[in-house]
Amino acid sequence: MILYPAIDLKDGQCVRLLRGEMSAATVFGDDPAAQALAFQSAGCAWLHLVDLNGAFAGQPVNGAAVEAILAAVTVPAQLGGGIRDMATIAMWLDKGLARVILGTVAVENPALVREAAKAFPGQVAVGIDARKGRVATKGWATETDILVTDLARSFEDAGVAAIIYTDIDRDGAMQGPNIDATKALARAVSIPVIASGGVSRMEDLLALRDTGVIAGAISGRALYDGAIDLATALAALKA
Repeated sequence: MILYPAIDLKDGQCVRLLRGEMSAATVFGDDPAAQALAFQSAGCAWLHLVDLNGAFAGQPVNGAAVEAILAAVTVPAQLGGGIRDMATIAMWLDKGLARVILGTVAVENPALVREAAKAFPGQVAVGIDARKGRVATKGWATETDILVTDLARSFEDAGVAAIIYTDIDRDGAMQGPNIDATKALARAVSIPVIASGGVSRMEDLLALRDTGVIAGAISGRALYDGAIDLATALAALKA
């Protein structure tokens, strides 16, 4: 199972939100590239980046910070937030991103996901963010009646590289991930599923790994707070 350290970007800074609320942001640093380098130095194999402003604006906002990260590190990075058309997808992949994450557009324009996955094999992931099993969009501000599993299954034949599943109520709350829901989703689809939201201690990572069906886990606040030591966690997951 791959552990993805998260760098969430708001106004050019590294932050973490509590349950997706922009007004509940904690700033952890004002040099995202330095943070990315620190994660790389600890041994991570991937980075998970989020343009929080972009998720609300519907277009890239923290582009300069993302570009600085890409210039600083050699490990692959995936980015979500404000990526809603082919031009933006192509722009980011051309700048060196390994993978783009399509969230809102996966609900509003699923044909774009299919087009992008076909045009850029292995470089397009779908981000599914949910409250109580139902999908939320536009930076989690808009709730839908779409069930997580139904949305995920609709992309089974599209060739997407991964599904990043976030339980919004767990995100940033340090209360543990929703292992049962994530495991159920991973068993319902053949697409690799990456868990996000609530990963707050080593036991969470090991429990996700031990399901045997979850491909990755994203952690942010726990790494910044020191609740999880990244190098120790990476070594434990390899063991």
